[in-house]
Amino acid sequence: MADLVVPQLGESITEAVIARWRKNVGEAVAANDILVDLETDKVTVELPSPVAGALSEQRFAVGATVKVGDILGQINAGAVGEPAPKPVAEAAPAPVKPAAAAAPVKPAAAPVAAAPVSGSNGGLDKDALLRLPPSQRQVARERGALPATSPATAKPAAPAGPIDPRDEVVAMTPLRKRIAERLVQAQRESASLTTFNEVDLSAVIALRAKYKDGFEKAHGGTKLGFLSFFVKACVAAAKAFPGVNAEVRGDSIIYKKRYDFGIAVSTPRGLVVPVLRDCDRRSFAEIEAGVGELATKARDGKLAIDDLLGGTFSITNGGIFGSMMSTPLLNYPQTGILGMHNIVKRAVVVDDQVTVRPMMYVALTYDHRVVDGKEAVSFLVAVKERIEAPDRMLLEV
Repeated sequence: MADLVVPQLGESITEAVIARWRKNVGEAVAANDILVDLETDKVTVELPSPVAGALSEQRFAVGATVKVGDILGQINAGAVGEPAPKPVAEAAPAPVKPAAAAAPVKPAAAPVAAAPVSGSNGGLDKDALLRLPPSQRQVARERGALPATSPATAKPAAPAGPIDPRDEVVAMTPLRKRIAERLVQAQRESASLTTFNEVDLSAVIALRAKYKDGFEKAHGGTKLGFLSFFVKACVAAAKAFPGVNAEVRGDSIIYKKRYDFGIAVSTPRGLVVPVLRDCDRRSFAEIEAGVGELATKARDGKLAIDDLLGGTFSITNGGIFGSMMSTPLLNYPQTGILGMHNIVKRAVVVDDQVTVRPMMYVALTYDHRVVDGKEAVSFLVAVKERIEAPDRMLLEV
């Protein structure tokens, strides 16, 4: 027998949802035949059979949530497939009927104060310690005990209101639930703040207008966009302010010495953030071509797990949808993400004269556990300075 095991799915991804079984129990399979599709909040993973034989067991139904390392089923190596029985039934969500207000939820019992927890070596339990916020960790170390939970009376949840019969009720898909969980995780496990600035795009627009045709001819049809300028500017700023290109792991900060940037791409399934490797070593043309390739793979559903692993910083551009300003959410566990927005001609003061310039608001969301406010503001100013004088990036100053 050969086990069908959930593989490593990517950085910080520990769970997936079974989207579809390609084979039924008893069916013959060849080595590398796709047996099951797994969906994460970032990508769909096709899991192949490790051997030829017959699928002898399915341990989870469609819609079930599974974890890395779980055994989904077994393949009887070398067996001859038999007529397939009925496939594993997919549990359909029960229809939600309009109803009167639900009965109030009973108050939960008050939590019992937690006793100090020690590890096997007589010290504090490491896992329990890491679940505390940084401020409480320090207190726990000084006292030699974890903080006790204060008894409190939980307030009852507000009763659900009646559903208007004109409204449509749609059950949340397992994938959407996972996305929601990860968004909440990013907010809960990081101290995220956002700082803003505005950038004058006059110099970049003039540079593109002057060289865009020659650039496209010289680089095999690759067009010169705005994104490569921002990638280059963020690389330079991250070298000057490395906390933005980092990660918190336990009680340590990992400062990344590589510049593998996640580039947010909109797809029919939602937003994904594939990683553009070695941004510091790429030319403008290589950045534009690399981003174009990742965007095509994302929209065609052909991203692999490796395309999503190991990002150190992210860039998202809500301006393509018309967004004027937003606070991007950290791509956890990264400590920084830049938000670009739409370009609008506005009256601004330049050299004591009012003039019209193409302006963009930019936002940096950062993890305040690693990045101080001064560092975050300075990072964004460094990006602004390089976009407004793009020749600085060519001279690397």
